[in-house]
Amino acid sequence: MERLNDILHELGISKVKLAKFLGVSRQMIYNYLELDDINKWPKDKKVLLLNLLGVKTADEIINIKVDTDYIMDVEARLNSIFENSNKNSDDLNSAFQGLGKKQRELMINIIDLLKEKLEDDGDADGYYVCKYLYHYLQAINGSRELKYILGYVAKSAGFIEPMEFVFHDDEQFIFESIMFSAMTLYNSGGASKTKLAESHRRFVNQIEHKIEEKMSRTMELNTLKVQALRELGYTTITDDNASEVLAKIVEIESRKVGQ
Repeated sequence: MERLNDILHELGISKVKLAKFLGVSRQMIYNYLELDDINKWPKDKKVLLLNLLGVKTADEIINIKVDTDYIMDVEARLNSIFENSNKNSDDLNSAFQGLGKKQRELMINIIDLLKEKLEDDGDADGYYVCKYLYHYLQAINGSRELKYILGYVAKSAGFIEPMEFVFHDDEQFIFESIMFSAMTLYNSGGASKTKLAESHRRFVNQIEHKIEEKMSRTMELNTLKVQALRELGYTTITDDNASEVLAKIVEIESRKVGQ
């Protein structure tokens, strides 16, 4: 069973996805995987798993070699089954409307992983991992480096080739080299809290400055909105006057620039 767990991990099949595939609860999957022999599984669930892994008996699992071709074969079988089971689902089709096949599969995988994180009562950090990931996605278009970090992590974990550069070849190469040096220093134990206290203080000051700027800009926009509404004779922004109010805000800002 230890080898089966290793194979599922190498394939990237989460407990949520496996539960969905076998038609059982996530807790039941944990119960199955705690057994010392797959032959103790319910026969129908065992057959489903063996078919997914492309083997005929449980004894063959130990000899499975997880390489790129094998991963692609298993994913093809898994996706085919999911597509057949979901093709008549109006809710699913509506949720993924406008997405291509590749994008839809990726979104399903992401949702499965997030759901597993949030459902796992034993993972105290799960909520904050998902919360920070949400903020990461909110911020990602404001910094190219955030995309480079994603590439670095995916490469370090062995999910993609180390020489794959999809964002910007030169910049991504330089960033990954710096990240590797930083992580090497961190893991070596040579970076102490005392030595880095001043650097972290500048980091905190920079963040606080950005927050102050954001709050200042928010207050400025609120002031402009109030002035625009007053000049136009409105009391609030509605769907009907939104464009007019926004145009008036731009006009007021231009006046101040010209003063």
